[in-house]
Amino acid sequence: MKPVIAIVGRPNVGKSTLFNRMTKSRDAIVADFAGLTRDRHYGDGRLGEREFIVVDTGGFEPDSTTGIVKEMAKQTRQAVAEADAVIFVVDVRGGLSAQDHDIAKYLRTVGKKVVLAVNKAEGMVDSPHLAEFYELGMGEPHPISSAHGQGIRSLIEEALADFPFDEEEQEADEGAPIRLAVAGRPNVGKSTLINTWLGEERLVAFDMPGTTRDAISVPFERNGQKFQLIDTAGLRRRGKVFEAIEKFSVVKTLQAIADANVVLLLLDATQGVTDQDAHIAGYILDSGRAVVLAVNKWDAVDDYQKQLLQRSIEQRLAFLKYAPLLHISATKRQGLGPVWKAIADAHASATKKMTTPVLTRLLQEAVEHQAPKRAGMFRPKLRYAHQGGMNPPVIVIHGNNLEHVTDAYKRYLEGRFREHFKLVGTPLRIETRSGKNPFDPRDA
Repeated sequence: MKPVIAIVGRPNVGKSTLFNRMTKSRDAIVADFAGLTRDRHYGDGRLGEREFIVVDTGGFEPDSTTGIVKEMAKQTRQAVAEADAVIFVVDVRGGLSAQDHDIAKYLRTVGKKVVLAVNKAEGMVDSPHLAEFYELGMGEPHPISSAHGQGIRSLIEEALADFPFDEEEQEADEGAPIRLAVAGRPNVGKSTLINTWLGEERLVAFDMPGTTRDAISVPFERNGQKFQLIDTAGLRRRGKVFEAIEKFSVVKTLQAIADANVVLLLLDATQGVTDQDAHIAGYILDSGRAVVLAVNKWDAVDDYQKQLLQRSIEQRLAFLKYAPLLHISATKRQGLGPVWKAIADAHASATKKMTTPVLTRLLQEAVEHQAPKRAGMFRPKLRYAHQGGMNPPVIVIHGNNLEHVTDAYKRYLEGRFREHFKLVGTPLRIETRSGKNPFDPRDA
């Protein structure tokens, strides 16, 4: 599973800037789930081949007892609880504060790896001002500049140093269980659906958001096909006390999605498509997972609500138009058979082998039917294609001047490939690689 790094510190020390620098994006997932405030952000980071999840938190005041500051402190404690390592950010220009001491005191009690990042230290690597931060008892201070990107790589390397890294990417071996993650908002019926499949109460299910606290993995076999079912709610294990602040573990959901072969995204027919659904769907797309959409509680809405819901799905989840859409009722066991077929089809599509001769023939036929637009004096020349990866499938196209191939033309090619190979439920990524032109001085 991807390691999780939480960023904590008092207000205005540059935590969000560091978050954006680590994720190389400002498109963070906002934890807009039940029971969470909006000041917690989740995003994906990568250092070389290593991937990790970053959690940004609000300004932390551990001893706060009132108002929004108390809620922010509660959310920060939850972020620390679900993290593998913590980056504690302080401000060298603002100096050491009593609040920094309070945060350090709290972090020493949680038993997590803590890396001390001294921010805004551009041009101050050898400054004596860094020495005062040894007082915090958090080990060696790492001078960084979030705004300028200085010292970020070594900081991340230090945070990830204690966590094993398997360089071999998980491939879908024939006969290996299909890792199926069941994802969705709290109280959408994830645990109930898995219990219905298993025919027994293997998972705790209550009519209350957030009764799940960890991603629970359950082996399951159906018609000779082995599955590893992953329930990703907001959770608790049997025998563990439910804590109000841990109503939804977003990290567990993100990790389970990243580790799955197929994700079953459950929607609630009675609630429609919400921002939370769109956030989860976006993360599934970014992760390249195969996906099946299932609308639960379909029996609980009338025809008018069904029409509104259908329109809402088409508009808000348009980027998942390749995903099969099914209507089910987990409690009444309605519509569950087609779900398994859709899951099997999505997994087969995500792991389909596509030979170079067939891909090249399809490419040439597509170009004959509709050539790419001319760019200046030259028209992109698409020569041949081969498969560059699976789960999700990647098709690599070689030729000349391919940097001028438009996104619209790539979507056209994607449609041709999808139609031939009958790909459903999986994203398809198309990459282009241009060869050198011996007559172009720029390529000399």
